[in-house]
Amino acid sequence: MASQQIKILMVAIALVAFVFIVPQSGSFVILLATRAMAFGILAMSVDLLLGYTGMSSMGQAAYFGVGAYLTAVLATKFHFGMGWDFWLVVVLGILIGAGLAALFGLFAVRAGGVYFLMITLALGQCVWGLAYRWNSLTGGDNGINLSGRPNFGLDLGNEVIFFYLVFGFFAVSMLMMYVLVRSPFGQSLAGIRERELRMQILGYNTWLHKYIAFIIAGGFGGLAGVLWAHTNGHVSPETVVLTTSVDALLMVVLGGAGTLIGATIGTAIVFGLREYLSTLVPWWQYALGGVYVLTILYLPMGLMGIPSRLRQRFAQGKNEDSKKLATKPS
Repeated sequence: MASQQIKILMVAIALVAFVFIVPQSGSFVILLATRAMAFGILAMSVDLLLGYTGMSSMGQAAYFGVGAYLTAVLATKFHFGMGWDFWLVVVLGILIGAGLAALFGLFAVRAGGVYFLMITLALGQCVWGLAYRWNSLTGGDNGINLSGRPNFGLDLGNEVIFFYLVFGFFAVSMLMMYVLVRSPFGQSLAGIRERELRMQILGYNTWLHKYIAFIIAGGFGGLAGVLWAHTNGHVSPETVVLTTSVDALLMVVLGGAGTLIGATIGTAIVFGLREYLSTLVPWWQYALGGVYVLTILYLPMGLMGIPSRLRQRFAQGKNEDSKKLATKPS
């Protein structure tokens, strides 16, 4: 319990430092941090499935995309969501993401392992195809440009104010998901991840638990899409492409699945490396791919697993020393 409280305190201190330091930086850093937080919500929703439920989804970009397209279409074609109605668009984004996940989940959650992976991949590609082909609504390959950000007493065109708003959504999302995974429902998900058959024998409706988790993750994906649309200022099929889902999945693996904070750390590292390396070398994708490969080979539990591995090695070293002392002749 004390260890958990220390971790919570460290995360809180890091968030406070982050929210004070970033606004003092330049415009580029503020924009990069804002984008990373919006995408970080998507990464945490992936972690909810992968790290806590044991489901590797390749279609999370679909909910991200529908939230972003909903925001862009309402803003440009109906002039809706650019004032106080922004909050209604946020609710609609969450609902459309959760609703799409509820539909997809009817097909995907019944499958397991690689079949679940392939079904979510196929469903995600269906959404991408719709975004690419429905020119009259989505703008096709050209996408949709947003003319500006909402103004409802707070001028979100101001990058610092918008940063604080996205940070608020990010912090609340993290808190809500943390409460969820620490609740009895979240503990049930962990049990399903470890051994689903045992949970079924104990009387748990494992399909329903996974289905609910799938819907919740879709809702957070839709929220991330709404924020991303206003952060990026442009929505296109690239928002829904398979690479978006893969990026979110790799961010979770890099930071450490089953930790939530690991997903945000992975997001920050990937966004930072991507922007930094792209200014140095044209083959930055290979360098980033190398980071992923090295992490999977040498840090299978991600960066958040480093402290536990160090403790294990320290404990092994002490045990070996004790054995040597015990076998040493007197």
